[in-house]
Amino acid sequence: MVGREVELGRIRRFLQSVRHDGDVRMVRGEPGVGKSALLSAAADMAEAAGLRVLRSSGSEFEVDVSYSLLNQLLLPLYTAMQRLPPTLRDALTVALGFGPGPAPAPLLVCNAALSLVTTVSRKAPVLLIVDDVQWVDRPSAVVLGFIARRVQGSPVGVIAASRTGTESFLDRRGLFEVTVEPLSTEAAERLVDVRFPTMRGRARQRLLDLAQGNPLALVELADTLAGPAQHLESSDVVPLSDRLQTIFAHRIVGLPDPTRLLLLLATFEGSGDVRTLRGMTDLTHLAPAERTQLVRVDDATGRMVFRHPLLQSAIVATSTHEERRRVHLAIAEALPGDLERRSWHLAAATAGPDEAVAAQLEHASHRVMQRGDALAAIAALMRAAELSDTAEDTARRLAQAAYIGAEAGGSGDATTLLARSREMSVDAAGALHAAGAAALLMINGDGDVHTAHRLLAGAIETGEHGWRTDDPALDEAMHTLLLLSWYAGSPDHWATFHRLLARLEPGPSDILSVMSRTFPDPVRTGRSALPDLEALIATLPEEADLTRVMRIGTASVYLDRLGENRESSWRLVRQGREGGAPRRQLSAMMHLCLDDFLTGRWAESEALAAEAQQVCGDSGLTFLTWYFLYTRAIVAAGRGQSGEAFELADEITRWALPRGVAGAAAIAHHPRVLAAAASADFESAYQHAIASSPAGTLAPYVPNCTWVMFDLVEAALRTGRAGEARAHAEAMRAADVAALSARMRLIQHGVDALVLDSHEAAERLERTLGDPASERWLFESSRIRLAFAEKLRRDRKASAARTHLLTARRGFAAMGAEPWLARATAELRATGYRPAVTGQATAVLTGQELEIAALAAGGLTNKQIAERLYLSHRTVGAHLYRIFPKLGITARAGLRDALSAHFPEQPDSSSESISLAMT
Repeated sequence: MVGREVELGRIRRFLQSVRHDGDVRMVRGEPGVGKSALLSAAADMAEAAGLRVLRSSGSEFEVDVSYSLLNQLLLPLYTAMQRLPPTLRDALTVALGFGPGPAPAPLLVCNAALSLVTTVSRKAPVLLIVDDVQWVDRPSAVVLGFIARRVQGSPVGVIAASRTGTESFLDRRGLFEVTVEPLSTEAAERLVDVRFPTMRGRARQRLLDLAQGNPLALVELADTLAGPAQHLESSDVVPLSDRLQTIFAHRIVGLPDPTRLLLLLATFEGSGDVRTLRGMTDLTHLAPAERTQLVRVDDATGRMVFRHPLLQSAIVATSTHEERRRVHLAIAEALPGDLERRSWHLAAATAGPDEAVAAQLEHASHRVMQRGDALAAIAALMRAAELSDTAEDTARRLAQAAYIGAEAGGSGDATTLLARSREMSVDAAGALHAAGAAALLMINGDGDVHTAHRLLAGAIETGEHGWRTDDPALDEAMHTLLLLSWYAGSPDHWATFHRLLARLEPGPSDILSVMSRTFPDPVRTGRSALPDLEALIATLPEEADLTRVMRIGTASVYLDRLGENRESSWRLVRQGREGGAPRRQLSAMMHLCLDDFLTGRWAESEALAAEAQQVCGDSGLTFLTWYFLYTRAIVAAGRGQSGEAFELADEITRWALPRGVAGAAAIAHHPRVLAAAASADFESAYQHAIASSPAGTLAPYVPNCTWVMFDLVEAALRTGRAGEARAHAEAMRAADVAALSARMRLIQHGVDALVLDSHEAAERLERTLGDPASERWLFESSRIRLAFAEKLRRDRKASAARTHLLTARRGFAAMGAEPWLARATAELRATGYRPAVTGQATAVLTGQELEIAALAAGGLTNKQIAERLYLSHRTVGAHLYRIFPKLGITARAGLRDALSAHFPEQPDSSSESISLAMT
């Protein structure tokens, strides 16, 4: 390690950091500069210091094989892997090819790998070393990045090295990078003097000039310059790596043929695991390569390591086609249970069309796609297309790849694949995939939804699929047509969809069946789908197919079941952040944003919407941007930022109408309704509320009309349209919207209490507001309490009004719904409510402490208080720790009495009324 004193000192400090709190380094440098030597030095130093070292290296020839690197890296931990919890153990076992089972979700594999490493690190610190990151397969790169971002706080270190000027699947953002520079002139001269003490004069200087401080070049070029290959003196224009590869090639040619073939097999196999290689060939042939130091076998780890990655490139370059074919077949034969790797090696061994191999690759692509790796699925389908026997099969597989690319966001590649597919005759499945891809590309560009709908519906209508439900291409096409129908938003488009849906035999698939009832027109068909939807939601924890996870979320939107999808939605978001399919990530973000708004998590909703807009731009899925503009608009409206809300709504409309996206244009009225109501412009609120569904009507195929039912009735009453308000309430009762969800029941009973003017309606609302299921809908319940309290005060029921106003005020304060907070506060004053805070009380507690104490006295947990006040649960606990001695109590149970002692004269004294003292 001549000239690397500084780097070795950094490695020592890095290992100390790993031992204490975890650390990560990304190492970059040109080929031969010494990255691998430094990684080996780090491994030796780590082992000497008592760390557990796990090493692996990316393989140029397995970059398309999922989890091939992770298999190398974690193979030494196989025994520890078996002690993981069953879910994590099974995920790793299947992903790494150690056992059968459905393809696990990428996030589950990430968590399993992280859990394995951190568990092992409890016995001894762990150092993960990964060389040649530029050749790491995508799923392994995702796991590696996942671990690297989470080592802090655990005795786990990660060193990953890659060549400069190359790209990889590893997301390096936020990871500390170092560059290995060439040796200084003085260090290069010292290395030459140590290794070649007899080299003098012109040859020595020529070596220094050619190598330019590259250690590998200094070592390897010396023999060449001293030998007969003097032509290198005039080869300045040849890249250094090519010169070195030429040198390695000359050395390989002299090896016995069995040794060369063994090295070729090890290169293609990728792991270097001696046990695996022994199962494929006779390892006695390795001796000549070991004696010439082209490879070495680490007895401790049981892995064969090449002298340098350029040597592997030279091995492949000097092999014959037949040798490569035989080696790939040998590897495939040794991997009967690993569908993906086996199919890729069979494909590599196949020069011409081979339908059997193409079918295996296509099958592997489906498994890869289930776990969300769209790029790997496309690569498998493209190779399958090349191996197809017929033009129809080629076109079908290219069309399928184009559809996956268009659906996932790769519009450029998808367009090219679609064009290639259309150049050939195509079978029924190919035609459906091609039509689906064309439709998606059309709406994501400047095309209109009506044309896309007509194109896809025509392909389904004329397809030779026999209307079989179990035809994957037909099922995908129908799902895409459902979304296009929703975008178009007209009864005619939906009529076409339902006509085609009715022809499916024996009927639509489970998710398509539910979505076709909950999504287009839930007012009329949603109730019948509730049991089936609940059954689908129950499968989410174990669901491995991420497309199904996404679609179950979509089916849940209008029946207000997104809360039961939150964990699965976050799973898709995290998977997307770690490199998974952005389309699924964005769908999950849509669902989380809406649920966050309805339940009062407005800060999270706003942050997710901003992130999602960035993902839309980065992934090429610009068509979906409108939804996140909508999210930002309703949050702005709720906060009283009416100008921003109207601007965002207008931006949606300007984009949607020229493209025929009536569904988005209709939804854009929602933030306008809220913004107008927040500004007390109830005439405008009424006009926007009836824009998509008139008073007294719940328009068919306008599912978002249920989101503005309460707004319409309240605005009608405020503008003297009592008849219209009653008509709308009657339409809601006739449709039995209350049966759709707890939120719909809350809205129905809120509307009835406002328009029926009956004791029974008021009592029914009181019971509904007291139901814990209603508390989740913070914005809706707070607004309904406010409107109901205003009616109660007008009816001279001030005490009852105050109870609702105090609760509503607390909800508005937690959300930051300033216009409604101001209304609630003003209405409280109108009831004659005057919070009297004694001097002792204000001296005892700060405003925030008083609020926390009141919420705790009301029975909320620290976590619930934290969610309401946007604090961490630890901060809430710290406040309570200070509050107890100030009030002279030792436990939570004494809070209510202690607080009441400071607020003795309050009417209806409660934790809610106490919290008003903050203002």
